[in-house]
Amino acid sequence: MRHHELREFLQTSDGLSRLAELYGSSDQAAQTRRYLALIDKHETAFGGRDRLCIVSAPGRTEIVGNHTDHNHGKVLAAAVNLDTLAVASPRDDTLARVHSDGYPAVSADLSALEPQEQERGTSAALVRGVAARMKELGYAIGGFDAVVTSDVLGGSGLSSSAAYEVMIVGVIDRLYNGFTLPPVLRAQIAQYAENVFFGKPCGLMDQMASSVGGLVAIDFGGATPVIAPLSYSFAKRGHTLIMVNTGGSHDDLVAEYAAIRSEMEQVASFLDKKVLRDVGREQMYRRLPELRDALGDRAVLRAMHFYQENDRVDAAVKALQDDDLPAFLARVNASGKSSWEWLQNIYASVRHQPMAVALALAEIVLDGQGARRVHGGGFAGTTLNVVPDALRETFVTRLDGAFGAGACQVLDVRNQGAVAFC
Repeated sequence: MRHHELREFLQTSDGLSRLAELYGSSDQAAQTRRYLALIDKHETAFGGRDRLCIVSAPGRTEIVGNHTDHNHGKVLAAAVNLDTLAVASPRDDTLARVHSDGYPAVSADLSALEPQEQERGTSAALVRGVAARMKELGYAIGGFDAVVTSDVLGGSGLSSSAAYEVMIVGVIDRLYNGFTLPPVLRAQIAQYAENVFFGKPCGLMDQMASSVGGLVAIDFGGATPVIAPLSYSFAKRGHTLIMVNTGGSHDDLVAEYAAIRSEMEQVASFLDKKVLRDVGREQMYRRLPELRDALGDRAVLRAMHFYQENDRVDAAVKALQDDDLPAFLARVNASGKSSWEWLQNIYASVRHQPMAVALALAEIVLDGQGARRVHGGGFAGTTLNVVPDALRETFVTRLDGAFGAGACQVLDVRNQGAVAFC
């Protein structure tokens, strides 16, 4: 489609229906304006084109399963109604140009598909890494021009990086392969780009939740992740998911984040395995004195968290399947407690503990109801709270009062993962 054709499509019943599926009917008008504005930006930046596409990749919320995926554990996660959105068009050469709101323009020549040291930690590395892996796997790649906007707040724990990566995979897939990649493979390509080209040793959960969509339990124990979709409405049970932005970002805390995976894998290596999932927990407990002497107590505590967290995922999934909300909330709270005390990813500085303050305030306001926990990688960023509707106004007032107006953001589960239409 050309620019004017895409604008017209978005205002047809079919176009409006697509937006309602992604964002809900109450947000349809605002999203229409957002999409139309992005089409205008593409035309302004790159001129008239006749093969435009739109790609949307959602952020994700981690519900239970904190820092388990990278050691082949289990998670319960959901795509949310916030996304990274691109309008893109193909080029006749190998140049990829990406203009993202609020960030410097990115330009990468995809004729060179090796990691570039000067690009590590940048969006250009993600673009190049995605293209490299797709070509390696036998998929067509090519240059493109894209404009991007996102309401997945960077450093918030909603995984803006994964949404960006999955979006880039979607753009190349749509423009050059007809959007034929399976969602799991799309996620794996995105993770590869972040691990190998960007230089962050993330697990696969973030990309998987963004690519697949919906509320999903994921088991990373095998060669291919096992995905179990779940159907559950918190709203129908009188509860709301609320993310609290504490004002801190974990973008500059990569070393703290990476240490969790590293220490878990050190425990596994000490026991002659690569990841903790391959180590029986009783084997670890039998050799606890040796592990403590060799690796220190924090590594041991993080390994203990891993095993207990996998159990909590199973219990939380069963609670949802049984429609046992109290049991589910108990597992979410237990996950948050373990992350704070055993995993130790609530703060990196004793003086600055915004997430700890947010969790403490939530515990006071909820007073034994609902649930609260660290959200995402930790150390800074956001908390996730399951709030009874009767306490929603009080909760938002108290937490916004502590962290600023708009700190609380109501989330909803998005049933679709990465999508493309044009």
